[in-house]
Amino acid sequence: MHRISIVLLFSMISMSGNSYSKDKSPASKELYLGQKPPGLISERFAPSILDKGFRAGSAAFSPDLKEFYFRRRGGEYKKNTLFVIQYKDKQWIESVVPPRAGQPFVSPDGNILHLGKAYRERTHSGWSEVKSLDAPFNDLPIMRLTASSKGTYYFDEATEIGNIRYSRLIDGKREAPRSVSKEINTGKWTAHPFIAPDESYIIWDSERDGGYGDSDLHISFRQQDGSWGTAINLGDKINTKFQEQFGSVTPDGKYFFFHRSYDNKGDKADIYWVDAKIIENLRPN
Repeated sequence: MHRISIVLLFSMISMSGNSYSKDKSPASKELYLGQKPPGLISERFAPSILDKGFRAGSAAFSPDLKEFYFRRRGGEYKKNTLFVIQYKDKQWIESVVPPRAGQPFVSPDGNILHLGKAYRERTHSGWSEVKSLDAPFNDLPIMRLTASSKGTYYFDEATEIGNIRYSRLIDGKREAPRSVSKEINTGKWTAHPFIAPDESYIIWDSERDGGYGDSDLHISFRQQDGSWGTAINLGDKINTKFQEQFGSVTPDGKYFFFHRSYDNKGDKADIYWVDAKIIENLRPN
């Protein structure tokens, strides 16, 4: 694993937040918190910045890569708390995003911050107040909702087994949610979908027979007839005996992010990243 020297500077920015800068960074400081990119073996992402000895997970980038959202729990944060680290004034600045800590996903056009069945719209002055999706979504126990470039929602439901569904935007109207294929909705627990912007693949986590331990990350590629292909386990370079969850690919398509939980309570978790070539290497010929 690459080791990176990070200078952590604490300063008051608008009465809250931490700022981070990096000397002699091997990567552009304007991208990925100035971290050196990983290869085909997953590495912890920005541990000197994110690791406060507690739980960090649910990573999401804005399309311009200048905003990094994640959730942290532990210490003074008794419940999941949503954070953002933004690139401003040539430095990365961390701050809390109140009041709702739903599982974040920024829409491909950058205008919506999805938080499960809630969301915020981007305005000239920042994010709007928290809004709720209209029926039938507001009555569903949605944990993570992601959207394609066409506006199709893919989301999970916090049930005993878990269920991933989708809803297309047709002539400006949202269709009733439909279940994705049995290839995906199989196993003890199926949750936290990520849909590719062009809907060519979907990534999710699931507990299944033949896995590496607890929840594993899987991928399915869209077939020529529009159906979903066989579920493919992302393998032992990603999955371990622990819980691997919340997979997503960065908006530039270069890196795959996920988080790993180390105990059943989920009180300790770290965010990892790896070269997104691992996905293309799994794509059927």
